[in-house]
This record gives sequence, structure tokens and C-alpha cells, in this order.
Amino acid sequence: MKLSKLIGDRFKERPADCVIDSHALMIRGGYIKYVANGIYSSYLPLRRTMHKIEQIIREEMDAIDGQEVQFPIALPASLWEESGRYESVGKELLRFTDRSGSPMVLGMTHEEAAVQLVREYGQTYSRYPFMIYQIQTKFRDEARPRAGLIRVREFTMKDAYSFHTSQEDLEEYYIRAHAAYERIFARVGVPEVISVASDSGMMGGNVSHEFMLLSPAGEDSIALCDACGYRANMEAAECITEPLPASASCLTEVHTPDCHTIEEVCDFLHTSPERSCKAVVYQKNTDDSYVVLFLRGDREVNETKLTNFLGCEIHPAVITEDSGLTAGFIGPVGLTKRLAAGSTVLFDRSLAHASDLVCGANKPDYHYTGLSVERDLAAEYEAYGYGPSAFRGTDSAADYGISFHDFAKITEGGICPHCGKKTIRISRGIEVGNIFQLGTKYTEAMHMEYTDSDGSVHTPVMGCYGIGIGRLAASVCEAHHDEYGPIWPLSIAPWQVHLCAVRVDDASVRACADSLYEQLNDAHVEVLYDDRSVRAGIMFSDADLLGIPYRIIVSPRNLSEQCVELVSRDKTLQEKVPSEAVVDRIRQLIYEKQ
Repeated sequence: MKLSKLIGDRFKERPADCVIDSHALMIRGGYIKYVANGIYSSYLPLRRTMHKIEQIIREEMDAIDGQEVQFPIALPASLWEESGRYESVGKELLRFTDRSGSPMVLGMTHEEAAVQLVREYGQTYSRYPFMIYQIQTKFRDEARPRAGLIRVREFTMKDAYSFHTSQEDLEEYYIRAHAAYERIFARVGVPEVISVASDSGMMGGNVSHEFMLLSPAGEDSIALCDACGYRANMEAAECITEPLPASASCLTEVHTPDCHTIEEVCDFLHTSPERSCKAVVYQKNTDDSYVVLFLRGDREVNETKLTNFLGCEIHPAVITEDSGLTAGFIGPVGLTKRLAAGSTVLFDRSLAHASDLVCGANKPDYHYTGLSVERDLAAEYEAYGYGPSAFRGTDSAADYGISFHDFAKITEGGICPHCGKKTIRISRGIEVGNIFQLGTKYTEAMHMEYTDSDGSVHTPVMGCYGIGIGRLAASVCEAHHDEYGPIWPLSIAPWQVHLCAVRVDDASVRACADSLYEQLNDAHVEVLYDDRSVRAGIMFSDADLLGIPYRIIVSPRNLSEQCVELVSRDKTLQEKVPSEAVVDRIRQLIYEKQ
């Protein structure tokens, strides 16, 4: 490819709306062009990189017995109605009607399509297990697209779906898929990607992992323990709260004028947030009923945990006069007599056996001090229906009338759920892939069954495995760049060699560069030839933005020494090579990197 023919402009200035480096460099380097919010067109350099990523993924999916298929982008809503997700998924799913008035969706994920494709084929046990995958365009009507290709609305994704006759077989395959993902990320140039336990969210299933590239540019928070290797997405990480020393005080109502927040109340009463009980109020999206969650004042709500517990989406509450709630002064004592019908009251584990706490008194400008959860609340909430049999989970932390559940975010310096040490650190990460053990969520809902060897009928179990192609390319750029541009790994670089003809108007430079271009092509080396008549500064600046691993510089000065200059984009290699030997030297370098 000759650079004089390459579509796309490169420029020096960083776009003002780019919040992370990879976004800025891809705009500056002529990789992508903005079309609409979260939607981009891509130029040839990015297309070549993405094709290489796709090929690596195909090789690794084929190696674990995958078969490539392709599902439609536009799908009938009836498929999503079968699974129940047509109504349960929010506005991220783009719904529309075709010219005949039939409801349709644009696929943001393809579990339903996968089941529809194979449910007739998979009617007998002898055809299991099998895995199908596709690399396809998807559309997710993301509410807050950001960071270039990191969070977009339209994207290319590899998604794979495996089908099994037993949970044990799924678990064995899940391990193979996990190992394949590790190979993929190593081959594309980010072996530092780690897998973390995650929340399955709308996908369903009990076991899932996300593959994270730790980066300040990431939008996910990861809980890590360097002592034992524990790793989990903050949405899924268990929060362990060290109990406070027991302290006996009488429940006392005190006047707290104009103290609405935990900070204001604790400052007024000269106590600390961990000695307080705060209320956070939501409403269910399904019926707008109130959900009042109590937790220790130094903890924050993990809304993913709360949503999973409730089984529905929630939103911050709008507190009305008929709600029975007094904003800024909500507390658990006497609350059950005031609440609107249908409301839910929940308690975080941080309050289990807690005593001597400050809490709201459910009337303006008043709080209680000396709250003992066990002494002051057990009878009330058992009578209200929150006794030992109600909302009791496997993690219940009390043997009296209130059940406690994990609703809080894990914190920096917190207790590791695995080893019990106070060694948790929170890091940012970019999710570059995910895998799920879906179980029978989709096969059961869509009535996919198989007949076993004994004639009995069963429902197959599924796994799901996804990688965003554009996001992975952007993440590699985020991990490997300098202030001048990307530093692409050889395996996914748009070209392997950037041939720069400095002073192309010089006949000897033109002749040498033209000859090397032909030789490199004949040797099947991917080469981008900068044959433009531009200043050396512009030429090298563009070369930095294109990020190609090796650069051959042909110039009058080099030719006067009967050589060309060979440098690497990462600055680790710089040598003078006779022009007749440079092609063999390049081939050697490429071979060593493969």
C-alpha cells in the first residue's frame, strides 16, 4: 500500500472531546471518524488490525471445536419474547417495527438466535456437546457512549455459544474456553489481561468471568488481593465488614436541626460514620414500590447486588407525602407502621449485631442515638414479616428476627473475601472479554430439549463467550502507546513495515525505495510505502501515528553510506543495514516475533 493513496487524514492536535489516549490517537491517526454518538466509521488501518484480531480469534475458537456461523442483525421480537428478555431488557435493546407492522429488534446479543438455530438439530444426546460462534455487527443503544471504541452503540463482536448435556460437561468446556481467551489476549499483545469473577447481569447464569485490562482509562472497578490472588469485579465482590466493638447505650431521641446527611449528623453528634445507620431509598421499575435499604454509614450501596436480590431494575426514589418516609431522617425504628403498602425493607450485613448507632427517628430534625439492631428492631421486623423465614439467604448473619444480606461495595483496604486479610485494593480496568455459564435459562425458556440414551427428555445447558473486536483493538492501543502514537504489536499491526522515502524527489532515493517496496511485497512482507513528497518531520509524525512495528528509512544521507536505517516503533532497535540486506533482516525480525 502506498501512503499517497491511503484515505484518511492525520493531524497533530488532540481533539478536545477525547477523554482517553486511545480515542485521541485513533482520531488523530486516521483510524476512525465520528458519525453519531457512539457510532464510528473505520478507515483501512483499523480494518486491517481488526481483521488480524478476528483471525486470531477464529483460530483459537476453531481449536476448541468451534464452528463459525452468522446470525441476522435484525431479529423478530418473537424470539426475545420466547426468552422473556423482550420486556425485561431496558432501552439498550433497540425495538422497531417493519413495514408489515411486525415488531423487530436489532441484536445486541444473540443467545435467542443461537438456540433458534440449533434446537431442532440438538434433539438427540448423540450430537452433544457442540459450540457455535460468529463475528458480527451488533447494536446496543448505550445511554452514555464514551472513550471512542471502548463504549459504543454499534460494534463488532465475537460471540460463541456452547451446548451440553450436563453441568459437569459445561464446566469442563468453560475451562477450555478460559484458556483459549488467555491465548487470544497474549497473541494480540496484552498478556497482562486478567480474569475476574463478575456479575452475570442480564445474561443470566450463576458463574461468569470478565477479562480485564488494568488501566486508569477503564470504567470498571476491580477488587484485587495481592496476598492470595483474589480478583473480582466490584459489582460481584463480596463486602466483608469487620464488626465494631459492642457498646450498650439506651435508645434516645435527640434534636438534630437541619442535619440531613450522615456527615452532618455525625459532625453534630461528634460521632463517626461507622457508628451510624443510614437509609438509601429506591423504587422498583416494575411497580414503583419503595425499597428502603439500611446499611452502616461508612458503606456505599452496590446497586447490582440489590437489583439481583430484588429480581428487577430499580431507580432512585422520589419520596412523596404518602410514602411514609421523612427524607433525611429515615430510620428503622417504628418505620414499619408508617410505610406505604407494598414497600420493602432490607438490611445490609454491616448492621448485623451492631449497637450504639445513630439513625433517623422518622420525623423532621430528630435522630436516635444508642440504637442496638438486635435489641431495638428484632421484634418489630419479625412481626412485619421479616422474621427468620422471610428473605433468609444463605449468607444470613443473624439468628433473630432480621435477615442480613450483602448489599455494600467492597472498599480499598477492605477485608479479602478469600483470605480474610485487609489487603483489598481497587483498580480500574477495561473489560475486553467475558464468559458465562448460562445454564438452562434460554434453552428452557425456548423449549429446547433432547432425548437421552434411555429415552428420557432433558434440557441442554449453555455457555456463552464474548469478545468485542473494536474494544480490544482500542484497549491494545491504550496499553501500548506513547505521546506520539500507538505502538502496535506485530501480530495485529496494520502493516509490518513502514517504508519512508525521505526526499523522494531525489532519483537515487526513489529508485532504492521503489526497489525495496517490490522486494518486500515479493517476500510477502506487509509494507506501507510513504512515497509522498513531504518534509521528514511530517513523514515521521505520520509514521508514529500509524504505529507500524518496523520502519525503513531511505534518505540521501543513508544512501551516501550505502545503507538504509532500520528502526522499531518502540525505540528498542536502531541500526544501519546495507540496502541489499534489509529485506532479509526484516524477515528475520518478523520470524523471531512470531
